This record gives sequence, C-alpha cells and structure tokens, in this order.
Amino acid sequence: MINISAKVNLGSYLGFISAIKINSTMAYYFSTQLKNITFVEAVSKTTEALKEEGFGVLTEIDMKATLKKKLNADFHNYTILGACNPPLAYKALQSEDKIGTMLPCNVIVQELPYGTIEIAAVDPVASMKAVKNDNLVKVAETVRDKLKRMIQQLTDD
Repeated sequence: MINISAKVNLGSYLGFISAIKINSTMAYYFSTQLKNITFVEAVSKTTEALKEEGFGVLTEIDMKATLKKKLNADFHNYTILGACNPPLAYKALQSEDKIGTMLPCNVIVQELPYGTIEIAAVDPVASMKAVKNDNLVKVAETVRDKLKRMIQQLTDD
C-alpha cells in the first residue's frame, strides 16, 4: 500500500519548522513502511530499487550524523538520497533551464518507532505545479511513475 501525505515541511532539509496541514489534493510525496528490515538494509534496498528505475544516487545525506556534528542534536536514523535519472533530468533541463533548482529528486529513508522503516519520495508533479510548462509536466509525470514503481517494489518485497 502506498501512503500519500498531506503535510508540507517548511524550511530547509533540516526541517526545523513545524509541518502544516494542507488540502489532501496537494500531497507532495508518497511513501511506504517496511518492517523486519534494518535501517542500513533499507537504504541499500532503496538505492537498488532506484537503480532498477534508471536513477543514480548523487548524494546521500546522513541527517543523524549531520545534526549531531553541526548542532550536537540527537536525531533518529534519517538519510536523504538525492536521486537522478540522467535522461529525464536532461529533458527537464531542455524544457526549463532553471529546473535545476529542484533537482535531484529526494528520497528519504527514516527509522520510525518500533523498528518500522519509512521510505518516502518527492512527487515531482507536485513540485512542478509552480512552473507553468506543459513539456516539464510530462517529464515530471514520467519521473513520478518511476518513483511510484520504486516505492511499490519495496512494498512488495
């Protein structure tokens, strides 16, 4: 089952500002939850599932380590994977040269209470709503379909 959230995090990657509830038609990500898997295994499986859909992981940000180092703050296991599908990124850049401000697609893996692991991916169609470009919407829809298949693959395993 794929879960769709209706929250928007305000602020940077660190997400320090509280989330606010918005209209459920404006969901900005989709996710799944896994049990009986370690956090490290979940990051690895997510990376592999992304590869199967043509994405490479350009960045891997360990938020737990970053927050500890920068703020001496304790945080749960939380990794942000910056995923890129080069052919689709190229098409997006050809359609809109400033779209690089919204690349790569972020996928998070986080450890929730009781050993549950959540994997969530940005919905690129929701991200592109502010950009009025029909060609870009088509690319975003393709990317969304690939990310949804990746999430579904993790759910089915």
